[in-house]
Amino acid sequence: MRINKLFSNLGICSRKDTNRLIEEGRVKVNGELSIPGQWVELEDEILIDDKPIVAKKKIYIAFNKPMRVTCTAASDVENNIIDFINYEEYIFPVGRLDKESHGLILMTNDGELANKILNSDNYHEKEYEVKVDKPIDDNFLRNMSAGVYILGERTRPCSIIKVDECTFKIILTQGLNRQIRRMSKTLGYNVVDLKRIRICSINIEGIEEGMWRYLTEDEVMGLMTSKK
Repeated sequence: MRINKLFSNLGICSRKDTNRLIEEGRVKVNGELSIPGQWVELEDEILIDDKPIVAKKKIYIAFNKPMRVTCTAASDVENNIIDFINYEEYIFPVGRLDKESHGLILMTNDGELANKILNSDNYHEKEYEVKVDKPIDDNFLRNMSAGVYILGERTRPCSIIKVDECTFKIILTQGLNRQIRRMSKTLGYNVVDLKRIRICSINIEGIEEGMWRYLTEDEVMGLMTSKK
């Protein structure tokens, strides 16, 4: 695999920071200075500052993201999620939750698990509670459930239940850009509040807004083995 991916998978640093280390001449592969995007094998001798690389202890966090926090590790973005959490080790968000939305997002330094969760072929469930700007009718529920044509494709069939006049819960197994907002808009509704409350078996219960907790060993194992 490429050295950037290896460093991310091992929890050492981000792919962008890997490039920075390489450009600074601090990374060697089998005695030679590394180049950006270099392909490496696990059996290669890889050094940072002339010291062998060491896999970091894996970190798994469930975070209740407030609105107006941006899911990016880019330090030049105001109120980015990394600065907000201010965790002492390298972590990154698994996927995105747009700035106007709030709720559960996973943070980790495990690139392999992150890729597994984000792979839509694994049909991992993500559940949301959504409020729209006018009363929900049966036609809306039926069309949302069957799939809506957005971004050049029809969304997967999904589970949706009405909570009250203007609120519903929806379970998705894909993660198209601003999917729920686009689906609702196509059917003539505007989202006024969107909260993610569950990812696979992990829910937001007990985590106050702006706070986080570590995942349990059982929760991590569930993410690693689950297909839904």
